[in-house]
Amino acid sequence: MTVTLSKSLKTIESYKTTSPHYAELLDIMADILISREEYRKNMKDSVFHVEEKLIMQKMEGGLPLVDISSKQYDLSRPRKYFKSLINIAEKRMPDAGKKIMDFIESSEFDWEEMIKASFGRRDDEAQNIFREEQTDSSRSDEKQHSFDLIDLFAEESLRPELEVIAEKYGAVVEKAGWSEGYCPICGKEPKIGEIRESEEGRRYLFCHQCGFKWNYRRIKCPFCGNDEQHSLAYFTVEGEESQRVDVCNKCRRYIKIIELPKSIEELNLDVEDIATLHLDMIAYDEGYD
Repeated sequence: MTVTLSKSLKTIESYKTTSPHYAELLDIMADILISREEYRKNMKDSVFHVEEKLIMQKMEGGLPLVDISSKQYDLSRPRKYFKSLINIAEKRMPDAGKKIMDFIESSEFDWEEMIKASFGRRDDEAQNIFREEQTDSSRSDEKQHSFDLIDLFAEESLRPELEVIAEKYGAVVEKAGWSEGYCPICGKEPKIGEIRESEEGRRYLFCHQCGFKWNYRRIKCPFCGNDEQHSLAYFTVEGEESQRVDVCNKCRRYIKIIELPKSIEELNLDVEDIATLHLDMIAYDEGYD
């Protein structure tokens, strides 16, 4: 069940009270959610398409329905949306917004190349081209914010288009029994997921790129496939036991997980990802990527 915009905005306001240090980013997420809904209202069909006769063949072969990294699509509409998202940063975080604008107007920036690179592994060399300044130990927090926002806006620029595909073919994909750790709709790796007590503790991974959620084995790393229990672990922060981080000590990667009791309604995991950024920081400090 999709979380309504009004409920998501109420959750954001609540988190701004309990986690005021994330207020700016939460305000940006609120603006994004509003922009996304407006985009969806004005679009008829997605710029992406699925060859329906090949769906089962792709699912069996571990291939996502949409191949963005190698196929050619008309991305002029998402590109225009990306530029409109920059206005959000300029309004909410003027200094960071100016740095973003300076960067995307420079000769170094190739929006389409960045989009394609983002569908590789997070440690992929091509993707790291756009992360060099993030990994520089001398970078300022403000510069970190600006480049994180570029990642966020780039991902969001395709979200409404891919969300339509996820909604249209999600039921078919669920029946196909997809067992990979990357998204069956678009191929993107997850950053967050959930475990529901009402469904016998099943773990679901969430794709920020298209909004799809799929069931994935609880004792298995979604990134390297490691299922050896002794090398898989998790940690929580005291007082926040419903938010945890699943880690793999083989590939040294992690994913955040929200544990949901039976009674709770659906959560907006885009918002939860922002509200749990401290868990990312802890994971990085512990040497997980």
